[in-house]
Amino acid sequence: MSSIPCNPALLVDLYELTMAAGYFEHGMNARSTFELFVRHMPRDRAYLVASGVDAALDYLECLRFTEEDVAYLREQPAFHTVSDSFFEHLRRFRFSGDVDAVREGTLVFAEEPILRVSAPVEEAQIVETYLLSVINFETLVASKAARVVRAAGGAPVLEFGTRRAHGPEAGLRAARAAYVGGCAATSNVLAGMRYGVPIAGTAAHSWTQIFPNERRSFEALAETFPDSAILLIDTYDSLAGAEIASTLGRPVAGVRLDSGELLEKSRRVRQILDRHGMYNTKIVASGDLNEHKIEKLVTAGAPIDSFGVGTDLATSRDVPALSVVYKLVEFTRNGQTYFTTKFSEEKVYWPGSKQVFRFSEGGRFHHDLLARAEEKYPGAAPLLEPALRAGKRVMPREPLAETRARTLANLARLPEPYLALRDAPAYPVEKSAALDRLLEEAREKYLDASKATGAT
Repeated sequence: MSSIPCNPALLVDLYELTMAAGYFEHGMNARSTFELFVRHMPRDRAYLVASGVDAALDYLECLRFTEEDVAYLREQPAFHTVSDSFFEHLRRFRFSGDVDAVREGTLVFAEEPILRVSAPVEEAQIVETYLLSVINFETLVASKAARVVRAAGGAPVLEFGTRRAHGPEAGLRAARAAYVGGCAATSNVLAGMRYGVPIAGTAAHSWTQIFPNERRSFEALAETFPDSAILLIDTYDSLAGAEIASTLGRPVAGVRLDSGELLEKSRRVRQILDRHGMYNTKIVASGDLNEHKIEKLVTAGAPIDSFGVGTDLATSRDVPALSVVYKLVEFTRNGQTYFTTKFSEEKVYWPGSKQVFRFSEGGRFHHDLLARAEEKYPGAAPLLEPALRAGKRVMPREPLAETRARTLANLARLPEPYLALRDAPAYPVEKSAALDRLLEEAREKYLDASKATGAT
């Protein structure tokens, strides 16, 4: 997958542009509000860590159609009946709407809006795919990272997943999201430069194989990086490798185990290191790890100082997608506001602009309340904040380390049962009475309209 261009205006599904053309041709410019949320919590997930909001805001603020974009669309059969005025309109297109969003690192649950977009319907429709994509993926990986970090019990977790990600751009975004979720560093150097994520790495088996023998490969790495070399000791035999690393005659920052039965190996390697007085040499473990394997190692007392996690983290292999949706909840036409929802099976959602209020007791999160946006609950913290106004960003950018700190602080306030890696209870999210009334009013209007048209 190639890198996303700086101006990804055509990174949309076709129907968004054909609907935009239809809205334009028929003068449909109603002020519309869409909300982006996860419909259902995936298996073994009691919470999600919101991520991708920063990229979404940048996209909205910078969205433009280039001459090349417009020329391409003109050539497509789907647009052969569209007027020239629409293409002139695209040349002048700017996102002019308002966005409210939760801050990255906020814990979110099913049906709670992560973003609320209010704009002319054409603008709000065009941005649907990009917003869904970036929020879905980064929230997915950040949530996975939080679980892995939790399992590690305080030992640093290093993100090693780019080579197994679904393309280079996915690897870059995964590195960022994993740091938001609590990882200590990434092996992705571009993520370090672009986002300020700390970078870390060791050496590959090929480093050991290219030298005449294992000892010489270790000596060369330690000579080149005397303060930070991590020696990969299991290319041939991990215990023999540990003996060699322990007898180089110099301090060694760490050794890495990348395969096999890590519990027993780490214990025996620790014994070898300690026997030679290498008490400060750390043991790094990697090799197809996930939160469940790490939890078992930590529970068993494995003397592992940090974990490198790749494939399972960058792909969220057990839960590779979220049921994230982007739904029209209200629009205003001729000064009147209309509230919208769906009543098809399993796809009902609450109409109207909403706010999420989080209640706490004793410093811990207690429950959330999904309410109408205009409601007030002085004892609770509203989660959605102004992010864009009239197309311009108002939510300040922050160093990614602050976002990561927010994630860790929020997880520390989530009661212990909801942090379990398996069979965690559902966090309570209630609906306000006013929101329930609005849903029933929308249902009654739908039923009345159905009767009037003779529908069953």
